[in-house]
Amino acid sequence: MGVTDPAGPVMDRDEVDRALARLGAEHEAIETSLLALQDHAGRRLLEGAELTGITKERWAAAEASITLLWAYFDAYTDALRSAQAIRSRRRWSSREDLVELTELLRGESVTVAGSTTAAANAPTLLSAPGRLSRQFSLAALVDLMNELYATSLDMVVAADAVWSALPARIDLLAAELQRTRTLAHSVGVRPGEHPSGDDLERITRTLTALREQVISDPLAYWIPAQGSSAPGGGRPDTTVYDREARALEEVRREIDAVLTVRQDAEQRLVKLRDVLSRADRTLAEARNARGEVLAKIAATEVPVVSGPPTVLQEQLATAAEYRRHAQWHRLSPLLESLEQKAEDELLRARESLTAVTAPLAVRAELRGRLDAYKAKVARLGYAEDPFLIERYDAARRMLWSAPCDLRVAEQAVLRYQQAAAEVLGAPRVPPQGGPQDGRGETS
Repeated sequence: MGVTDPAGPVMDRDEVDRALARLGAEHEAIETSLLALQDHAGRRLLEGAELTGITKERWAAAEASITLLWAYFDAYTDALRSAQAIRSRRRWSSREDLVELTELLRGESVTVAGSTTAAANAPTLLSAPGRLSRQFSLAALVDLMNELYATSLDMVVAADAVWSALPARIDLLAAELQRTRTLAHSVGVRPGEHPSGDDLERITRTLTALREQVISDPLAYWIPAQGSSAPGGGRPDTTVYDREARALEEVRREIDAVLTVRQDAEQRLVKLRDVLSRADRTLAEARNARGEVLAKIAATEVPVVSGPPTVLQEQLATAAEYRRHAQWHRLSPLLESLEQKAEDELLRARESLTAVTAPLAVRAELRGRLDAYKAKVARLGYAEDPFLIERYDAARRMLWSAPCDLRVAEQAVLRYQQAAAEVLGAPRVPPQGGPQDGRGETS
């Protein structure tokens, strides 16, 4: 084969036919891709949008790339048609035809002239600053068109993905926000009067600004996929949207709580009054019991019983006032606080009653123990034992007289137990301290 410079060895007819078939298929694929890009909904939206920020910058570069793409494609088409025309001159191409075809198909035979605007926006596409034309081989031109197409499509697909995902979701959330605001207003949750009202205003402002930013600068809300070379690899950045959606959900729960208060406020207020009334009655019972203990029990510490806290009654009156004026947003937290405080107050009253009546409980326990031992002694036939009768009567006088000295009465009960144990032949009850008489019993 002869040699041409710089295309290399002259191609034979079969090589030419195979190359033309391959380049024709690539031409068809590139044309299909360019037409699809031209009709892409994202590209049409970008052309008609008032863009800002990074999207405006990248779209300017993408438009320049698309302009160059069509210029390169036209040059590629002309060169391919020229080669096809040479090959179709005769069935068996002459050597001169093959040399010319080799130059066209393998050499840098395609001259592409770019516009000044395209070169300014995509300067890397030309070999040097200020140079508005460049020589390419058909294979190199295909590679360059593929690269330009991929970068342009990536930008268009990313913008379209953001526009397809976020504005619709923002609109749905805004509609839900409007319903929540209407509901909040109906129960008195308004800006400046309730934190949730302020939150609704902030969410409204944020969503309005977010939608405007997404429309004008969608690429600011795009996260490219790491390591992905496919055009449009990535996902919309929904961080701000998700945060506001969660905030709205929290406000909605607060509104639901206020609505619940509106529905069962009267029932809860009645229950609160009942709990506080029971606490007051328990405290009154504790105060009466304290007087009884002081009168009946001697030498013991009886705790002082405090009166009911007036602040709870004042808060209960405030809650009733809130309900009367339909101030549900204020009533909700007050009821929750009052319910816990009322339960605490009832528990405190019960503990006071228990503490005050403890000496009476001790006396009752001693009485029961004394009678239990007496019944046991009688069952075993020692009811008429003089010594046991004496000890029993001494203990009974102490326990059934007022005021009762519990310490002395307890010792008397123990002495009776010890005496009963001796009579019945059981082991003696250990002494509990104090002086003993001549028979070894505590006096």
